[in-house]
Amino acid sequence: MNDSVKKLLKESMWDLATCANGEPNVVPVAFKDVTPDGKLVVGDVFLDTTLKNLATNGGKIAISVYDAKTLEGYQIKGVAEYVTEGEVVKTFKAMVEQMFNGGATAKGALIITPEKVIVTTPGADNKKEL
Repeated sequence: MNDSVKKLLKESMWDLATCANGEPNVVPVAFKDVTPDGKLVVGDVFLDTTLKNLATNGGKIAISVYDAKTLEGYQIKGVAEYVTEGEVVKTFKAMVEQMFNGGATAKGALIITPEKVIVTTPGADNKKEL
């Protein structure tokens, strides 16, 4: 994953897409980050359907991220693992509790291992795999 992709992932909202039993699901996420080793992490606040789909489909997930002004964008396909303990979960719990003044918390976190990064920016590189 190159620096342009990482920068956009750090600065923009993400849409997570999963599918199970022929029924697609997509959700926006704000509690997210990119780890130094290139994994994507997402705090679980309202991910019930996403988690059910991941349990059914072997963890397959896609992330869409884009800049609405420049139209630079990427689709990341990978495999997600759900964790309920550890530093990443503690970090998301603190972030969510602060934002919602204790009215919500993170129940866990997805750790996503990217397998493909595909350009979605309009132009000659559209659909190019990085």
